[in-house]
Amino acid sequence: MSGAVRPPRSRRPAGPAYPYARAGAEPMKYGAAMTKTFQMFIDGEYCDASDGGRFDSINPATEEVWASFPEATKEDVDRAVRAAHRAFESGPWSRMSARERGNVLKRVARELEAAGPELAIAETTDTGKLLRETRWQAKNLAEIYEYYGGLADKVEGQLPPTGPDAPLAMIVREPLGVVAAVVPWNSQLQLSAFKIAPALAAGNTIVVKPSEEASAAVTAFAEIMRKAGVPDGVFNIVTGSANPCGQTLTSHPKVRRISFTGGVETARKIIAASAENIAMLSLELGGKSPVVVYDDADVDSAVNGMMSAIFAASGQSCAAGSRLLLQDGIYDRFLEKLVARAGEIIIGDPMGEDTHMGPLATRAQRDRIEDLLGKSQEAGAKILTGGGRGGFDKGWFFEPTIVECGDQDFPIVRNELFGPVLSVLRFREEDEAIRMARDSDYAFAGGVFTSDFGKAYRTARAIPAGRFWINTYRVTSYAMPFGGSANSGYGREGGIEAIHDYTQTKAIFADLSGEKVSDPFVMR
Repeated sequence: MSGAVRPPRSRRPAGPAYPYARAGAEPMKYGAAMTKTFQMFIDGEYCDASDGGRFDSINPATEEVWASFPEATKEDVDRAVRAAHRAFESGPWSRMSARERGNVLKRVARELEAAGPELAIAETTDTGKLLRETRWQAKNLAEIYEYYGGLADKVEGQLPPTGPDAPLAMIVREPLGVVAAVVPWNSQLQLSAFKIAPALAAGNTIVVKPSEEASAAVTAFAEIMRKAGVPDGVFNIVTGSANPCGQTLTSHPKVRRISFTGGVETARKIIAASAENIAMLSLELGGKSPVVVYDDADVDSAVNGMMSAIFAASGQSCAAGSRLLLQDGIYDRFLEKLVARAGEIIIGDPMGEDTHMGPLATRAQRDRIEDLLGKSQEAGAKILTGGGRGGFDKGWFFEPTIVECGDQDFPIVRNELFGPVLSVLRFREEDEAIRMARDSDYAFAGGVFTSDFGKAYRTARAIPAGRFWINTYRVTSYAMPFGGSANSGYGREGGIEAIHDYTQTKAIFADLSGEKVSDPFVMR
């Protein structure tokens, strides 16, 4: 591949205002030295940790502490789960009709329409995610709660045909009980909505644990639930580290269902914890998603698709298209265009309206990317653009990076980096592309660009993935399911099916003949 390599443009963080942490709080300035104090939400009340413990959140654009959260103890988590269990067993939630539950979720949607912009600023300050994107996601949140609010009274049973003389047979769907939802820092409001909305619509109660790396937006969301009239105990938030907070929550004997989004190593610990309570479990984990570009593709369109696939959200997405498989015929031309476009990306203040990429969410994440990228270079990988911190002396920024890889054994090809690093590999024939795409421990998403729909369909069917795009990428809808297999987890979120995943079936037999039950020891 030939062509000049241009470093991405950068812009320093400025200082927009951040609104509030919870009702009545005073505004604060983005990047200010003072910290904002958040509280947990248990049984309808804001509260601190029982022992007074707290932890800080660092603004990834400035590396300054900006917020403080309670470090939940085992006793705090137990209180939250028991409040949820009580609300399920005897509280108003269990006595509400499905339509009434749906109306509560629709009120949540209406509250979100007003508060969404402020929640977006909280999420951007906490994670470095672009404000333009968090604003869009906050608007989309209202639609998710409206959607599941409308589905609440659509959870129907069945009457299987058993014959004219057989007892009436009914299959009903019932809620499970207390749901433990463990959500990550990236897209925290949106990903938590895909757990909270269907779980509550189905009649369950819930305890949410946001990531200790970034808890602000989800914690502030409690005020929305309170204003919408969600009964006490139905919705609870605990904040804290994996141990004791996460461990206690996922192993609690009153928890009947666990929904986790995050990394593979944490997932293994949650699987082990769920052995304590035999809770149902779904895991939405990471990915190393392949995007196949055939030489008959519209090059300009495919370049735009790849820009979205890997550099949107700074590559911090489970569905990020981080493996580009390019066919021989357009390899050099495509890469030249892609490298040029990557060099035009503006890195900087995530609050800025003209910023394309903000910082990574954590220092550890940036350090890991630099380590794996360095090891790949030593093995022969070639950086075409990026690979550095963009000249920033503060903030966890990392440039959009494109790397030529001679094979799939480089560390950056095998491992999910969760950052703006694209591995590029060359192929010649369709079968080779599919074989390369399938050669991964992950199976979350994928994409293909080609003008031949038959080829596109064959590729889509041949590559393991829970979500696949043809001639586009990163298009989403709350009405569509998503999830993965292998190291990308199991179970699905989104769509109509998700509400069923928060229920269980019960078979009921009723003898309506009016005849006495016959003696079981008399054979006729």
